[in-house]
Amino acid sequence: MNPFAEWIGWFPKHMSREERVLVNKLDFLILVFACFSTWANTLDVNAIYNAYVSGMLEDLQLEGNKLNYLNAVYFIGTIIFQIPSNALLTVLPAEYYIPTCEVLWGLFTLGTAFVKNYNQLMVMRFFVGVTSTPCWVCNVAILNSWYRKQELGKRNAVYYCTWPLGSMFSGYLQNACLTLDGVGGLQGWRWLFIMCTVITLPISFIGIFFFPNVPSRCNSRWLTAREKELAQTRLLEEGFAPSVGLSWKVMKRVFTSWQTWVFFVLANLFWQTPYASSTPYLLWLDDALYPAQTTANINLVNNLSTAGAAISMVSALFFAFYSDWRGNRWDSMLAAGILVLVCNVILLVWNVSNGAKFFAFIALGFCNGPINLVVAWVAESLSYDLEVRTIALAVINMGWAILALVLPLTVWQTVDAPRYYAGYIFSVVISALEVVMIPVPVYLERRDKRLGLHQIEQAEIISAGLDDVSLDIDNSLSEKDAEKHTGVVVVTEV
Repeated sequence: MNPFAEWIGWFPKHMSREERVLVNKLDFLILVFACFSTWANTLDVNAIYNAYVSGMLEDLQLEGNKLNYLNAVYFIGTIIFQIPSNALLTVLPAEYYIPTCEVLWGLFTLGTAFVKNYNQLMVMRFFVGVTSTPCWVCNVAILNSWYRKQELGKRNAVYYCTWPLGSMFSGYLQNACLTLDGVGGLQGWRWLFIMCTVITLPISFIGIFFFPNVPSRCNSRWLTAREKELAQTRLLEEGFAPSVGLSWKVMKRVFTSWQTWVFFVLANLFWQTPYASSTPYLLWLDDALYPAQTTANINLVNNLSTAGAAISMVSALFFAFYSDWRGNRWDSMLAAGILVLVCNVILLVWNVSNGAKFFAFIALGFCNGPINLVVAWVAESLSYDLEVRTIALAVINMGWAILALVLPLTVWQTVDAPRYYAGYIFSVVISALEVVMIPVPVYLERRDKRLGLHQIEQAEIISAGLDDVSLDIDNSLSEKDAEKHTGVVVVTEV
């Protein structure tokens, strides 16, 4: 396993055995829960789209733009809670906070199965949005707080893959639930939400028992005192500063940092350019190719809707390994940005063969893969300030949530399906802007490095962190002496 891990670059060849053991543990403790949690979240959130084309539209009379309004109320909930959620993460134990929210969104997903009308469905979607907010923004903050820079791209890619997996599995699960149509007096689409809940709730317990907090506040029973010390030391060697606590000064640093605003613009341009590979692609399949609502056609639409998600996972892994090997993120994003522009131009033209449209939709799914590189880039660029990094990620993601709320109500209205003329004009414009925007953070990072900006602040924070680690080592040695007499190990929190 180790030679293969070295060959693919999962571990650097020079990494010591002690550090490999630690990284293996981190992969198990962090990635397992983060991936399962996000997979379940994506499954629950996307279930409504598969349910919509599988009978919900007719049963609840969701004609017109009601699907867009359901999407909007979900994002209103998540927008409200973005920054508060990651601010809470800096003071609350992640191993309890995130799983608790998972239980809550699971219960609201269950409530969706029993709604009787559109208004009740709107209420359920709002609270699914609020309670599922910590899933991505908090998991990604924890994930990017434990690994070296050379390790971040690959771990973020593995984590990202759970998002398209959730989208894919939602389609497959809906097909399976169609066989339950009428069981217990419930339609097949209602059984989809019940099954989603059955999957979601047990995953929360994985987080409670295994998920760690950030390194400087880690009380994990699965890591030894020496491993907790090594986890902090290796990050300090990489230039990642430890936690210094939440204060109003942190918020000032968040909103005066160029990274917050430059990556806010770049990330949200990049995240929105492949939008057509999601709901527009699904509705194009449903309305244009297979309009007859037979069981066979519904199954075909649900299955074909997963193709873009499947290829995005391949893309995510390819670009992650490549960007870690290259030591930068911008060239992978530039390549994906150019392909996105070409695909959106094809869809804007529209008067092409169905094969050309299918290629454009699937290629946009491929371009979804490098999305996770933005997160790794933000983490590396803000390595000198953990609190700013954590909250800046929430600010950036809040931009995505706002756009996900506004755009379907404006340029991606359901009533325009499958043509979406305004949507494709918008996509072409932002695709061009994204390509132009990519050099901006590259220039600013090189400027900061040349001028030595952040180095004094970073040195002060890291120096404080090293003092804390040294204190932890001394305490650990004292605890070992105490253990000889008491048989109890007390883990000192940094």
